[in-house]
Amino acid sequence: MSQERLSMRKTREIFRLKFTCGLSNRKIAASSGVSRITVADYLFRAKVHGLDWPAIESLSEGDLEAKLFAKKAQPSDTKERGWPDFKRVHQELRHNKHVTLYLLWQEYKQEHPDGYSSVWFYEHYKAWRSKLDLVMRQDHKAGEKVFVDYCDGLYLVNPETGDPVMTQLFVAVWGASNYTYAEASLTQELPNWIMSHVRAFEFFDCVPTIEVPDNLKSGVNKACRYEPDLNPTYQALADHYGFAVIPARPYHPRDKAKAEVGVQVAQRWILAALRHRRFSSVADMNAAIWELLEKLNTRPLKKLKKSRQELFLELDKPQALPLPAHRYEYATWKKARVNLDYHIEVDAHYYSVPCRLVHESVDVRTTATTVEVLFQGNRVASHARSGAKYKHTTLSEHMPVAHQKYASITPSRMMAWAKKIGPDTALLVSAILANRKHPEQGYRSALGLIRLERHYGADRLENASKRALQYKSYS
Repeated sequence: MSQERLSMRKTREIFRLKFTCGLSNRKIAASSGVSRITVADYLFRAKVHGLDWPAIESLSEGDLEAKLFAKKAQPSDTKERGWPDFKRVHQELRHNKHVTLYLLWQEYKQEHPDGYSSVWFYEHYKAWRSKLDLVMRQDHKAGEKVFVDYCDGLYLVNPETGDPVMTQLFVAVWGASNYTYAEASLTQELPNWIMSHVRAFEFFDCVPTIEVPDNLKSGVNKACRYEPDLNPTYQALADHYGFAVIPARPYHPRDKAKAEVGVQVAQRWILAALRHRRFSSVADMNAAIWELLEKLNTRPLKKLKKSRQELFLELDKPQALPLPAHRYEYATWKKARVNLDYHIEVDAHYYSVPCRLVHESVDVRTTATTVEVLFQGNRVASHARSGAKYKHTTLSEHMPVAHQKYASITPSRMMAWAKKIGPDTALLVSAILANRKHPEQGYRSALGLIRLERHYGADRLENASKRALQYKSYS
């Protein structure tokens, strides 16, 4: 119960309001300016020591305080009614995220029909829990939350210049067990942020129900107390693994207390131990970090007498989500508007989409090997990613019907048509295609020349082609 010591004036006022005025604990707390738990605690102490209002009035301040805070065995009434085992209650709440305090009170009442009321049960459990340290006092359901954060890591030595390069340490900590993962990366940018998560989940071999990140730009585009805007790639990661993201509220350090404690532990037990070592690669640095991480997770905790790993296997892992069958593939997202030529631009390369989407805004998901285009949540195009700058990747089914017919035309087909008209026409078509920087640039002129046969006949077109060749008028 609460160990808060009130002034004797306020203490006597609590008893007066209860014994002479008959007020409820809530009203006494509001009138006295103290918490309802404190009121319940003082009234319970008076009951345990058999104090009524006349006895309280007759006692001096020193005697009253000595009576209230004397260490005394529980009275027979308490034993008969059944004092709850709040340590077991606390463990039950931590072990199973579906267990509620009300359910545990119901079980307590089944065991002790003459036991205390639910309100008394709630208040005294909260009072008992308030004596635990900060980390234990927070309600972390088994398998529910992982807290993630960054801190400055170790220095990496550039092998070419010898200059030191600061790394970043990614830390992920389970809420119930404090089981920890850490790794170094060069930056906190989106690719490192996402892939650190992937490796962390593979290290845990399971996934939390909820992740609580700080409002890092790589994860949260817009920090907001009520509706934070997540980065689309981070949201896709959450969708793939099935967890919810609840970012810590801005300027509320208690929301991420577990992550900050985890960072401090990693700094003391990992970074401090490696401070004198020189590393020339992130891989070598992480190998050393993971070696110390295993020692950290298997070291018994002083208060609980169990290691983080033991608590993780006992509390978090049985209640956590399983890993999906396939590893998450890193992808970036962007918005793009379909141009008039029914192509979008991704890294200076142009990819086709169905021509009906001209001028529409689409979502583009890009991985190392593919480019996917989504419109209103539905995939409308998929291409192999190309590194060729300012080139086009076009699927024929995305083109209008007229363009599909045009695309089927090749230089060899045009030469075959021209030869049917005559040799001079064929030579002129060949010259038109050869005198363009790209043969495709001559397609329109060559086709226009061949179509003249419809209006003027083969003989006149052949004579005109011969004259054009003489004057080198290749148009």
